[in-house]
Amino acid sequence: MIPADHPRYRSLVTRERLAQCAKQGIVALEGLTAHGRGEAFDYLIGERTTRSALIAEQTAAALLQTARCPIISVNGNTAALAANEICALQKASGARVEVNLFHRTEARVKKIEDLLRESGVDVSSGEAEQLLPLSHDRAWCRREGIFSADVVLVPLEDGDRCEALVNMGKTVIAIDLNPLSRTARSATLTIVDELTRALPQITQACQETSEPKKVKLISRVDNHYLLTEAIREMTERLSYALD
Repeated sequence: MIPADHPRYRSLVTRERLAQCAKQGIVALEGLTAHGRGEAFDYLIGERTTRSALIAEQTAAALLQTARCPIISVNGNTAALAANEICALQKASGARVEVNLFHRTEARVKKIEDLLRESGVDVSSGEAEQLLPLSHDRAWCRREGIFSADVVLVPLEDGDRCEALVNMGKTVIAIDLNPLSRTARSATLTIVDELTRALPQITQACQETSEPKKVKLISRVDNHYLLTEAIREMTERLSYALD
């Protein structure tokens, strides 16, 4: 039992949730390491949504809502931590949801899809095919899903698939706490924020952003600027903490 007054309560609850889902076969053991790495970067931004992240989240909402075929790609960590948030974003944006995994088995895909459906997510169905130009199991996706999408939201992504999707001409929105990662640098738009903070912000923006503002946000997509700002915000906070 984690006491609610523990100073790291939320972090400890998140870790416990991931550990439970790992035992159930939803989260890959390697995903636990990935979460710890992200949490370290979250410390650097003060475990808060920064100004640059909020701009990116509002822009992400505009991209999803103006897309022809938007897709939210979900892995085990995302499903374990944010199934309810994925459901809310799907309803607000109209995007489809598809499970795509690096450590892929059909049994694990089914467990993740079942978890999402329990939270009300409408998960894309149909047979997966090896359609993406990758040498590992991230290549497997649905023809009417990720393969056909023009905009793909990829929380907690790996860099080579991000690059492959961009090279296929897709607009890729990444949620990545590390602004130096290959994913962050190769995505069309990177949101440097924690997953369960970022998704509700995108959902809220979908519900509130007017059509003229959507056009304005999309016309100003500058991922290099957003990443530079994220690094500046981290550096500024570190300097303040060390004073």
